[in-house]
Amino acid sequence: MLPILVIVAALATGGPPPPSPFAALEPGLDLALLPGPPTVEGDGLIAVVRIDPARFRVELLNASAPGEGRPRSVREWAFRAGASAAINASLYQEDWRTAVGLMRSSRHVNHARVGRDRAVLAFDPVVSGVAPVRIIDRDCEALEPAVKAYAGLVQSIRMVSCQRVGVWAPSGRRFSTAAVGVDGAGRLLFIHARSPWPVHELVAALLAAPIDLRQAMYVEGGPEAQLYVRGGGTELSRVGASEHGLDLGAANLPVPNVLAVVRRGP
Repeated sequence: MLPILVIVAALATGGPPPPSPFAALEPGLDLALLPGPPTVEGDGLIAVVRIDPARFRVELLNASAPGEGRPRSVREWAFRAGASAAINASLYQEDWRTAVGLMRSSRHVNHARVGRDRAVLAFDPVVSGVAPVRIIDRDCEALEPAVKAYAGLVQSIRMVSCQRVGVWAPSGRRFSTAAVGVDGAGRLLFIHARSPWPVHELVAALLAAPIDLRQAMYVEGGPEAQLYVRGGGTELSRVGASEHGLDLGAANLPVPNVLAVVRRGP
């Protein structure tokens, strides 16, 4: 295991703009560990990996794809794809293969039907003049243009709307969270909170943090929530916890669908 980089940034408290909490691992790949809401469980940190889509392409990895056949941990998926970072793709059904909502890439369709969730990550454009990666908020715009413009689409639960408003209903339930977001510069954010917080509190902390989060969607919770990143001599692997405390030994928990980023060629 390579050394783990720990970067803790203060939340914005007014006055001059706070310094960036991110440290560069490699060109286009940055990492921050932010303080989350108060907690008595876990490390109390929110890991955020920031990815420049001009330098990295997004890949959807599926156990249901030809030649795969079985779920793997997020770390195992990352190594299999030669990826620099990876995170859960979305919630899945009881068959441990099929996503709850729309999930497709240029190579494989995991679930062709659009579900009820309001956020869709769009990547791998097939037309010119569109962002390389973005989140579609179905309450703000129609999904159909993105269906035609992007080969990659992954649907999941909206956390932060197109108006930069947290939309997760308050609840007392507490669990680890994996999420995917975009910032004001169009960069992709992989987000992981291991400490079990109510999701609406996590959303508020992310919006207050100096990461310029604009939209976000929830992709997994509990022990299945995982994040992996490696670059520049640093490796970080994070796994989730249950609603009742940290689960040791969950590092190898297999999941069927993963979003990964692979460095583009010259």
